[in-house]
Amino acid sequence: MSSYLYSAVRTPFGRFNGALAGVRPDDLAAGVITALLDRAPRLDRAAIDEVVWGNANGAGEENRNVGRMAALLAGLPTSVPGTTVNRLCGSSLDAAMIGSRAIETGDAGIVLAGGVESMTRAPWVLPKPAKGFPAGNVTAVSTTLGWRLVNPRMPKEWTVSLGEANELLQERYGIGRERQDAFALRSHRLAAAAWDEGFYDDLVAPAGDLKRDEGIRADTSLEKLADLKPSFRQDGTITAGNASPLSDGASALLLGSEAAAERIGLDPLARIAGRGAFALDPQDFGYAPVEAANRALARAGIGWDQVGAVELNEAFAVQSLVCVDAWGIDPEIVNTKGGAIALGHPLGASGARVLGTLAKVLRERRERWGVAAICIGVGQGLAVVLENVAPENTEAGA
Repeated sequence: MSSYLYSAVRTPFGRFNGALAGVRPDDLAAGVITALLDRAPRLDRAAIDEVVWGNANGAGEENRNVGRMAALLAGLPTSVPGTTVNRLCGSSLDAAMIGSRAIETGDAGIVLAGGVESMTRAPWVLPKPAKGFPAGNVTAVSTTLGWRLVNPRMPKEWTVSLGEANELLQERYGIGRERQDAFALRSHRLAAAAWDEGFYDDLVAPAGDLKRDEGIRADTSLEKLADLKPSFRQDGTITAGNASPLSDGASALLLGSEAAAERIGLDPLARIAGRGAFALDPQDFGYAPVEAANRALARAGIGWDQVGAVELNEAFAVQSLVCVDAWGIDPEIVNTKGGAIALGHPLGASGARVLGTLAKVLRERRERWGVAAICIGVGQGLAVVLENVAPENTEAGA
């Protein structure tokens, strides 16, 4: 049995402390679930077998199983179960992979998958003391991004910052500042053009007053990017301009079996043809999508020469470029509608964003095969291969 993607929608992604700062993450998630189901009016909500939801933080308002909470807030029947997945940046792509496996094994016919993150509203946390009533001061730890409350048994080289890990990556593979900035500029220009051309109109549902991704800088230039100071090393190459910003947002996907099409009331967009996961040393996380995608392709039974589109989450320009170089593919098929450097990277929502975008890019370009991939902190990567099954693709070949 095969699993299919029937529909995809996301919120616009807001900047840190930006337009979505006042929206709770569980409300963001509930809103995007409602928007997704509005696009399938014939679907009986009680027929959804499972909600599988991604979230990387889980320390604030999205605690206590935000997948279940969002489903209830969206008005789904209480009989629809929900679970929350945490694979950090890959959480919502993992949710889609889990949902697709459930469908392929016959455990489910229809699954609602997705993810949410409000990096703005991520709380400060205080560890409980080893003994009661300490007399000294305690320090609140931010849960917005990266390592926190690190176990002292962890090797120091594993727990470097995400930025430092990518500086190590650029040293190893020789990805200079100029190439990173050029990649970032391309992301902003392609994202702005895609919005202007209407590509995102049916992929994005407004959240509050925000109707368009807040982080796109259509007026940036190589000169402006070159003026930015390094963020992690005094003589480093990574800046706020060639790395993804802190973001808020949610994404949702409707998955189902082929037999579920009549109940859903929609034609499938793409078949989930292959899945891959890979892990290596935590500080090398940016390179992990390379083998994850290779494994997904092998499971789909195809090679890179058959791939017509790639959506790779741009956590950092350097890790994106390292992956593209390792795959040996044409860079022009990668992130043709912009990527996370421009659009934003709300951790738990990004995987579903790249998968939904890929399905539409395949249809627009009339390509048969595509790859969605994402790097994940602590040394992991995920990838999914989609096969375009839209009727107009039957003559596209490949």
